[in-house]
Amino acid sequence: MKLKLLAGAAAMALALPATAQAQDCDRACLIAMADNYAAALVAHDPSRAPLASNVVTVENIKKIGSGEGLWRTATGGPTEFQIHVADPVSQQVGLLAMMEVEGKPALVGIRLKREGGKIVEAEHMVAGNLSEGQLANLRTPRPAIMRPVSEEYADSRGRLIHIGKSYYDSLDNNNGSLTPFSDDCERRENGFQTARNPMVRNTPGGNGQTDPAFAYLGGLGCEAQMDTNMWEYIDTIENRRVDIADTETGLVWGMSHFHHDMKEERYRLLGVPGTEYRVIRASTGAGFDMPAIHIYKIWGGQMHEIEAIGIVTPYMSPTGWEK
Repeated sequence: MKLKLLAGAAAMALALPATAQAQDCDRACLIAMADNYAAALVAHDPSRAPLASNVVTVENIKKIGSGEGLWRTATGGPTEFQIHVADPVSQQVGLLAMMEVEGKPALVGIRLKREGGKIVEAEHMVAGNLSEGQLANLRTPRPAIMRPVSEEYADSRGRLIHIGKSYYDSLDNNNGSLTPFSDDCERRENGFQTARNPMVRNTPGGNGQTDPAFAYLGGLGCEAQMDTNMWEYIDTIENRRVDIADTETGLVWGMSHFHHDMKEERYRLLGVPGTEYRVIRASTGAGFDMPAIHIYKIWGGQMHEIEAIGIVTPYMSPTGWEK
């Protein structure tokens, strides 16, 4: 009888999806893998990371080889600013951290995917040239970001991913109701606070915007901003990947690639006092892309905080993952 039971259990295991059989790295293991990988980058020593022989590494949307990119340029860190998003189901982990790159502070996003005990995908995003205003918000993570979610407010992994995906729909459709935003939702991008700022403010050390309409838009919450049409200049949001969710902290890691053709300079705003249009002038003088990573803090079925990193690249850039 015991042999029959064991045989039955083995048959059931073989019938499970590969992801269910391959969960050999739990949450703590994945976080340690990310930390060790960051240390290996700073040491300029790929042999210190469990890299598969066929690992694919993409940095700032370009494929790189061993010894290239951060493997050569990382010089320190991570600092106290570290946010981990670990998902044993997908065997992936994301790390957003302040590091030193070529001796200067930089915000770095790292995504790792593990299969068979080895890292088969590594993705880096590096945003440098940070102002004092940005750095002030990148010393330590906001306390609530890493706080574990209590059982009564915890959402399932599937629900977390669903809510994370909905953020791009809200942006794409200028419709805040497509995402269950909490009233307290606050967003930071490359260290800039871009939602729930004081409505009237001076911005020395910030992003240099003193226009009253911009100040009003930046003072709105995440949902209200969507409804003003302020993101109309975004053409499309492609390469959306939301498959890392940490059920302990309620954090979701999303990656995407924004396209902006910038054929127009004015975009009509809705419900913004004293102005009818938002004027956008790309610093490049032409269209541009913005590959980005967003981390969403979700509990009680609502999105409460967003921490993001983005870089500017030429319009219609490849993603680095084309085959």
